[in-house]
Amino acid sequence: MNKRLTKTVQIGNVQMGGNNPIRVQSMLNTFTTDTEACVAQAIEVIEAGGEIVRLTTQGVKEAANMANIKAGLLAKGYTTPLVADVHFNPNAANEAALHIEKVRINPGNYAATYDEIRAKFIPFLALCKQHGTAIRIGVNHGSLGARMMDKYGDTPEGMTESCLEFLRICQEQDFNNVVISVKASNTRVMIHTVRQMVRRMDAEGLNFPIHLGVTEAGEGEDGRIKSAVGIGTLLLEGIGDTIRVSLSEDPAKEIPVAKALVALAEKAMPWHNPKQGPSTSSGTESELAWFNGETYTRRQSTAVGEIGGGALPVVWNASMPVPQGVTLMVLDHDNPLEQGRYLFGQMHQEGNNSPVIVYKKYTDISLQELQLTAAAQLGNFFIDGLADGICIDAPHLPAADVEALGYSILQAARARMSKTEYISCPSCGRTLFDIQTAIARIKAKTSHLNTLKIGIMGCIVNGPGEMADADYGYVGAGRGKISLYKGQTCIEKNIPEDEAVDRLIDLIKANGDWFEAE
Repeated sequence: MNKRLTKTVQIGNVQMGGNNPIRVQSMLNTFTTDTEACVAQAIEVIEAGGEIVRLTTQGVKEAANMANIKAGLLAKGYTTPLVADVHFNPNAANEAALHIEKVRINPGNYAATYDEIRAKFIPFLALCKQHGTAIRIGVNHGSLGARMMDKYGDTPEGMTESCLEFLRICQEQDFNNVVISVKASNTRVMIHTVRQMVRRMDAEGLNFPIHLGVTEAGEGEDGRIKSAVGIGTLLLEGIGDTIRVSLSEDPAKEIPVAKALVALAEKAMPWHNPKQGPSTSSGTESELAWFNGETYTRRQSTAVGEIGGGALPVVWNASMPVPQGVTLMVLDHDNPLEQGRYLFGQMHQEGNNSPVIVYKKYTDISLQELQLTAAAQLGNFFIDGLADGICIDAPHLPAADVEALGYSILQAARARMSKTEYISCPSCGRTLFDIQTAIARIKAKTSHLNTLKIGIMGCIVNGPGEMADADYGYVGAGRGKISLYKGQTCIEKNIPEDEAVDRLIDLIKANGDWFEAE
């Protein structure tokens, strides 16, 4: 792996980009007006290893209170930089820039027209420059602006253009203390968009640090596997300067997962073929020259039984012999992504269309470690439509757990669905109901519906957009109030929270998507 070299950005006492380590961060879910609660939760994140802490900042009142939160942390000896997360309210961004180290703005809801963007964004940059405040231009798939949607749809192109529009103004104004992000809940969309963003930035000489994340990843092992597929793939390509793992759990629990993914990337030394010499690509040039890494195209392979030929990818048991005519691609390097791309490239040059099962053996690793490692190392082959099967060889672990992991990776990579998928946000200060309890209640009643995707969202900022491909949605509408969606259509509004789960079940039944558990 050769890491993509970016500009160095100063965020308080933390440097990001350049030759600095990949920074890990999390976001609080406390109310930003509750100083004591924010300080306490921030300390939990910091002591878990978080290097940057973000808080939702709905309005000027919340932005102003960031000063008190900062003071509370300093009084306890914590100097970790704080980030204000701003949606819809440029005035809140301006206020936050006076008090803390970084402000995240969302191009999708910062201003409606380009003239309005310039009128609001340029003074904001001047304020940030005056106070030494860094910014993040953070585009979300779920909240792309109407102007970009009208022109590009909810596509990687629309997300990239939205970010570049703001980034070019930064360059024009000679403001370089910028980090960018282009995030999505769909791992395939997220990865393709980041790759496109890197290519477009490189073409324009805009080598700013990149913040990686899979939005609304969920919780438990599914949330971890989904995050590892999305974030891990890009880290192993040498892309990414800071990461946030978005789990529907307590914020501090995100940090160990993020640190594990960073450690995995740091371990991935450059892989090379003795005859070809070392690779010099970050994963965005030579390895991708023979296929388009910004769109999904399934590699054409000849069917051998039920493997290949466009069939759903299989999960292969390592104890079983591979059928004749199928290539078992043995990956034995710390960066199997780069090794595998080289081997697929060789097959492409040779005109070899046999179906491929990617195989990697793991020893002396816990199931939890295996989930992150295998997802990061092998998920990319299904994101990019290259492989026809996955074989995880972990003989020291229960075979059923290893097989289940294979199916989870395929689902996280959008290659094969085998269980109910929950697209759930990590919650923040905008969430006005207990999202973890709601997730548990919904899972308990719907986990047998293995053909459905269900979105569980704290609020409407990114909710309806990020659950765009969900079949049903459960979205916070106010304090203790829930709105229910069928697809992206709101069906019922402002349902009392204690009735909402049963009403969701009724909605699923009314649309003929319910069946009883066996």
